Amino acid sequence: MAGSCRQGPLAGVRVVELAGIGPGPHAAMLLANLGAEVLRIDRPGGNGYPNPVVDSVLSSVTVDIRTEAGRERCLDVIEAVDVLIEGNRPGVMERLGLGPDVALERNPRLIYGRMTGWGQRGPLAHSAGHDINYIALTGALDAIGRPGETAQPPLNLVGDFGGGSMLLALGIVAALWERERSGQGQVIDAAIVDGVASLMTFFAGLVPGGFASLARDANFLGGAAPFYRCYCCADGKEIAVGAIEPKFYAELLDRIGADDALKADQHVVATWPARSQELARIFATRPRDAWCALLEGTDACFAPVLTLEESFEHPHLRQRELYTRRGDAHHATAAPRI
Repeated sequence: MAGSCRQGPLAGVRVVELAGIGPGPHAAMLLANLGAEVLRIDRPGGNGYPNPVVDSVLSSVTVDIRTEAGRERCLDVIEAVDVLIEGNRPGVMERLGLGPDVALERNPRLIYGRMTGWGQRGPLAHSAGHDINYIALTGALDAIGRPGETAQPPLNLVGDFGGGSMLLALGIVAALWERERSGQGQVIDAAIVDGVASLMTFFAGLVPGGFASLARDANFLGGAAPFYRCYCCADGKEIAVGAIEPKFYAELLDRIGADDALKADQHVVATWPARSQELARIFATRPRDAWCALLEGTDACFAPVLTLEESFEHPHLRQRELYTRRGDAHHATAAPRI
């Protein structure tokens, strides 16, 4: 890998990603957005999925790491980089002769990032799985959905990316910082189940004391409360309200002309179904844009429920230059901004 003129706090850090799907490529993208130079090693014929973060990768090469020649070529690359990212099942890299022991022997300063769903050990470690399975096991999925209906997977944002790539990238950056003192590389075992359990810490702490509930008919953050849910408008489009605090809830009710009686006993769960019906009736009287004109930019904690395509054109996101158009696709600006 040649020297790079990329800018950012990770400028000069060299990363090799053994091409995967989902969280591995996203972690590589996060590091690249912060200035790291990324080389992606593709498998012959690809993996059946397009790579949505290709524009964040400076270069790629196709190598069959199952062959001796491919293995040696990969090890040569490993000698010259700071970080390796792989997302295979436990034991696969070891069988290929590219496991952490071999890699760290060739490059003792290497940060070896391992992205899995179940983790490197445990009864399920070698089982296949996807985001929906990992968030199911950790209690997150059970809390999402309407009473009497099956749980609703929130795309694959919570497991793959929230609990997966984000914490893999955090572990890599932490290991790079530690290496500055010790001079030694490390192995990062980033398991999605571990990451989602961390994301659930808020509820694990509040539920036992009665400060929150994960029951679908009583979870104020899960859509059960009239002040924290989505409503359908007269044109069939939706809006989202999140007026948790009493003063914000009061402002919402005042602005939409709701009965003052709705302000009392805001957090009494027994009142929620009837109040949700009343707010649903009110919001169904006007189209979404009319509610935007009335509520957007106020302390009513309001936002329209936009499609992805609509979000590209929203004035707030456009002013922040959140998206950059490249060809037919929009790419999000690097976050966080440094």
